[in-house]
Amino acid sequence: MHYNITHLTSAHPRYDTRIYIKECVTLAKVDNYRVNLVVADALGYEQKEGVSIFDVGFIKGRRNRILKTTKKILTQALKLESHIYHIHDPELIPIGLKLKKLGKIVIFDAHEDVPKQIMAKHYLGSFSKKILSFVYAKYEIFTLKKFDFVIGATPIIRDKFLSYNIQSKDINNFPILDEFISLEPKFDTNTICYIGLLYESRGIEQLVRAIEDLDITLIIAGKFFDTKYEEHIRSLKGWQKVDFRGFVDRDEVKEILNSSLAGVVTLHPTPSYKEAYPVKMFEYMSASIAVVSSDFTLYKELLGNSGICVNPLDITQIKEAIVTLRNNKKQAKLYGKNGRERILQDYNWDIEAQKLLEIYKAVLASS
Repeated sequence: MHYNITHLTSAHPRYDTRIYIKECVTLAKVDNYRVNLVVADALGYEQKEGVSIFDVGFIKGRRNRILKTTKKILTQALKLESHIYHIHDPELIPIGLKLKKLGKIVIFDAHEDVPKQIMAKHYLGSFSKKILSFVYAKYEIFTLKKFDFVIGATPIIRDKFLSYNIQSKDINNFPILDEFISLEPKFDTNTICYIGLLYESRGIEQLVRAIEDLDITLIIAGKFFDTKYEEHIRSLKGWQKVDFRGFVDRDEVKEILNSSLAGVVTLHPTPSYKEAYPVKMFEYMSASIAVVSSDFTLYKELLGNSGICVNPLDITQIKEAIVTLRNNKKQAKLYGKNGRERILQDYNWDIEAQKLLEIYKAVLASS
């Protein structure tokens, strides 16, 4: 018997690393699974790597996305008549409830701990954040108890749902071994990199200030989402040392990693970041480069002896870590070697892919 499987997202790009590259492509390799992905990017229909991608069109504005795009996604989802619907955005939870009423298997993929994420929103007042976080937490548990399974992007998220007797397992955003394991950085450069989203809480300002008087080139690859913040960062003295690439594809990510001696992931100590598994940390480790990371307890455990942990708000500590790696490239190379070994042993997508397939097998068997 063949099973139709449909992943739904209103907010993520069609080639999202977790949704498309890891989950959808993994599932598409199973002989009796037919995998669809519904997105909202106005790039049209596409079939790639065994995945059929359906586009419902892009509507500008978060309010329009929640009120209008979600309706289009539901319409497309129903047309596909799938056995399993795998939902990736909190705003699509009402769609999941409707699909459950129609007798469908519904999986929710919790990429973030949303209540904690709300508490980190800098544009919300303290009282508003507490109210919104509290209300969403209650809504989340009430609704997701009706779903067949909840996947957590980290063990901490998984454990939260298990504590409410919701079936859950963690599927971590660990690297695909074949993607970066062939890289061989030479460590003959004074180049470091940051790859990822460019928000204030990602520690970009502290990083740029840390290199302003160093013989260092900082490659930044990512997208600014706040014009005023971008203008501020570009005005800093250290920006003269930045090689800004903007949003890059996976091939350019490889090129950047292969030409760097270290990758930086000095995220601010927000409630959500302190318990998150930073994807870029694992990609740096997979590429065999050293890591400069926030000194959170979790990050120290994940990193092991693969880099240097610093207070992400302390520019002097960040600077000293970069100088240490620049001046001792033999040590930087050893950190990179240790990181790759940790990836090969524990932190890779091959392990997570098996967990994903076990979840699908279990929910189909119990339906």
